[in-house]
Amino acid sequence: MTLWWFPDNTVLCSYAAVRRVDVLEKTLASRGRWTEAVAYEAGRSAQVVPGLDEIVRGGWLGDPIEIDHIHEIRAVDVIRRTVFGGQATEPRKHLGEAQTLYVLQNRAEFRSSIWVTDDREAHAYAKRQGVMTKDTVDVMRHAVADAVVTAEEGLRLLHAMAAADRSLLSLPRRPEELRR
Repeated sequence: MTLWWFPDNTVLCSYAAVRRVDVLEKTLASRGRWTEAVAYEAGRSAQVVPGLDEIVRGGWLGDPIEIDHIHEIRAVDVIRRTVFGGQATEPRKHLGEAQTLYVLQNRAEFRSSIWVTDDREAHAYAKRQGVMTKDTVDVMRHAVADAVVTAEEGLRLLHAMAAADRSLLSLPRRPEELRR
């Protein structure tokens, strides 16, 4: 069974902001996936985040996973509103988080997958629900372990993300913190 990684738009934008989506792609190593709402968000964000279009066009996250059965659509909307505070007047707000959480909890082929998010509330909620959850720094640790980047380069990239106003859940101070 493949251990899929589901980065959300916050993570995609962080790597794009420093023009290093290649690090994310190599680290996910053909195990990346996304839902239709995350793909839509990334497409919209690509208009303002240079480099994000590489992910949208690249195809390495696979075809967006569709939520198309009425019972799934309703369940996702309940999650969007009750868990993430989405409003009826903004039907796309928090839709990516809700779809990803639904897929990870309800589709057998994705139950053991990893959600990668830098959204503090989504990260905490998913962990409480038993969903394996990581953030951008965790992905960078994997990149270092897999020799995609050195620890020094990984640290430089994370600090560049923070300087580009990307919200990371944590920010290591030393390269050693990226070595597992």
